[in-house]
Amino acid sequence: MAASPDSPAPEVSALAINVVIPPELRWTDVRRGEEFELQTLTVRLLADRSLAVKAYGRPVAGGRGAYVSFPMPDRPELRALVDAAAVRAAELWGASTGLD
Repeated sequence: MAASPDSPAPEVSALAINVVIPPELRWTDVRRGEEFELQTLTVRLLADRSLAVKAYGRPVAGGRGAYVSFPMPDRPELRALVDAAAVRAAELWGASTGLD
């Protein structure tokens, strides 16, 4: 439902998508002495139109370890994944709202 012409548009503070990192692009990192395999990205489009990206993973050793966030390395293939995911998310959003 769109805002009426005489009412202000709602203020959106951020949009977020979750992206599965393909196995060939995954990496490992260590936090508090425990190694994690990074498996997903959370990409947030902030109100100022900048992106905030965090990688999340699970302990390599298995078990019920915490789901911990890490910075995404500045690698071209990961930036391309974020870009492609944003395009796909826009397609899905448009299709679900009938705006495509």
